[in-house]
Amino acid sequence: MILKELERYIGQLLDVSSFHDYCPNGLQVEGRAEIGKIVTGVSASLDVLQAASAAGADAVLVHHGYFWKNESPQITGIKRARVAYLIEHGMSLLAYHLPLDAHPALGNNAQLAQLLGFQPEERFGDQNIAAAGRLVQPMSLQRLSGMIEEKLQRQPLVIGDDAAIVRRIAWCSGAAQDYLEEAIDLGVDAFLTGEVSERTVHLARESGVAFIAAGHHATERYGVQALGAHLAQQLGLKHQFIDIENPV
Repeated sequence: MILKELERYIGQLLDVSSFHDYCPNGLQVEGRAEIGKIVTGVSASLDVLQAASAAGADAVLVHHGYFWKNESPQITGIKRARVAYLIEHGMSLLAYHLPLDAHPALGNNAQLAQLLGFQPEERFGDQNIAAAGRLVQPMSLQRLSGMIEEKLQRQPLVIGDDAAIVRRIAWCSGAAQDYLEEAIDLGVDAFLTGEVSERTVHLARESGVAFIAAGHHATERYGVQALGAHLAQQLGLKHQFIDIENPV
């Protein structure tokens, strides 16, 4: 498939033009024109790029790419090494941030809900990327925490009463701890995201809404995999997901 056609297809699929993001969505580094195999990953670290090259990838598709708002525009140091590696190996880099969080079927939050047994009912947060709804089966916070650990293979940090029953839950993958206040206003029993801040603990304790930090990387492994699988099925591309362990 032609690279530009692939970018156009993904842009329409994820409705990229509707989002105001902190980074460019789409093609970030241009490699060879024809794409036969894509490797997906959470972040475009050098480890991911090297593994992608070894796997014979023509393009790397990630959730966290480069050129973030307020970062230095200079291509030096680590950034130079990453960009140089892509160019030297003829690989393209495509990155999709908020559009990949928000997609109703392939997005991080949709995939997280499917994995954990949440039933989405409404959206909230910046550009409606977060979701709220119900557990398919209400359960105690302790049991919910154990299920999340089993599914994500990561022990979550949990603030709340282990015995409390969770029926309604809100969630947003990644670093969405500041959505806790909006989640509280929605009347949920718990809020799940990837990261936690010091202030979040106090807000959870005082509100009575449980807070679950399940890992930024751990909660954002699924959207990019779903997108890669979709591209393989619909466009006939070869696809491989590469997961580089990250404790955050």
